[in-house]
Amino acid sequence: MDTERRRPASAHTAGPSGEAPHRTTAAEARQDGGHRPLWTVESAPRPRLPDPVRTSAVRAVIIGSVTLILAMIAFLCTLAGSWFAFPAVLATVGGTVVATWSVVDVWVTRQVWNQRYGVVSAPSSTARALRRERRRARRAARTAAKSRSRPADRRLSQA
Repeated sequence: MDTERRRPASAHTAGPSGEAPHRTTAAEARQDGGHRPLWTVESAPRPRLPDPVRTSAVRAVIIGSVTLILAMIAFLCTLAGSWFAFPAVLATVGGTVVATWSVVDVWVTRQVWNQRYGVVSAPSSTARALRRERRRARRAARTAAKSRSRPADRRLSQA
């Protein structure tokens, strides 16, 4: 889902005038005919993860949970003395490698996303001062060019 087209969370519960919902008391609910919202939408303390990062994180959690299930199966088959214990242990080892790779994938995806879209650059004070000096020099050059391009009689009439 594209984040630009996503509606804000409060739009689902906001009233007709657009204001945010408020908590209703039991007395207000009885006067309102028993209608009371089940929950109120509160703002999240942190912004959502970007879509690619969230996708890789969900993938990592699913792979990790499957690996844990495989490990439990291997352990129980070992206790029971089943023939399936050895293949389950091999699958668990493979799952551990894949789960580790998926966690690294989450980390790399987050770093790549931050490099592409999340960098907020604030110029240092020296860069700001240099830009300010260049701007002043350009303004002075512009005003000098304007004054040279005006005819002499116009300059005298304005003075």
